[in-house]
Amino acid sequence: MARFVIAVDTQKDFMKAQGALAVAGAEALVEPMNAWLSALDPRDTAGVLFTFDTHEPAIYAGSPEAEAFPIHCVRGSDGWANLLDATLIDPAIAAWRIEKGVFDMWAEPALEIENARDLQAVPVPREQFFADLKASGVDEVTVIGVAADYCVRWAIDGLIARGFAVTVPAALTRGIERQIDTVAAQDFAGAPLQVTEA
Repeated sequence: MARFVIAVDTQKDFMKAQGALAVAGAEALVEPMNAWLSALDPRDTAGVLFTFDTHEPAIYAGSPEAEAFPIHCVRGSDGWANLLDATLIDPAIAAWRIEKGVFDMWAEPALEIENARDLQAVPVPREQFFADLKASGVDEVTVIGVAADYCVRWAIDGLIARGFAVTVPAALTRGIERQIDTVAAQDFAGAPLQVTEA
């Protein structure tokens, strides 16, 4: 059975120590994440989706998120850039991208998923994309990225709500206040979430 992969917010502002909203320990994950992506097998990987936290300063200033965190991941800025290299993924594996303006990739109703290798291709509405994925027989999603207790946590929540089982390799995520094992125990007890070593 093929699995799908989501790499959450692996952007410079989160992953680099000097980033605008650096997650402690995240920079050390970049090389292992790239190696992990390059080892994905097209025989059992249905695709990879990269999420991009994306903000516009004028909009962010009045948002609830601005009360807790400084401005970060401004569209087009150096800090917005993904530190993972999509070209490392086997070309037989589909690569996708989605931009989101809040923690929860499921919260904004009109988001679309784009082909990461062909941005001229027609994007797919998010809910249709995941419904089609489920209908194709994909039942499991592996999630990597940051932060375990924010955007990763919300990604997991939405996947489970849509009928997917979720696996998170603990070595490929970091949290701000809680690490993934704590998030799993406190927020997803009894849910189809498995935290693995790698």
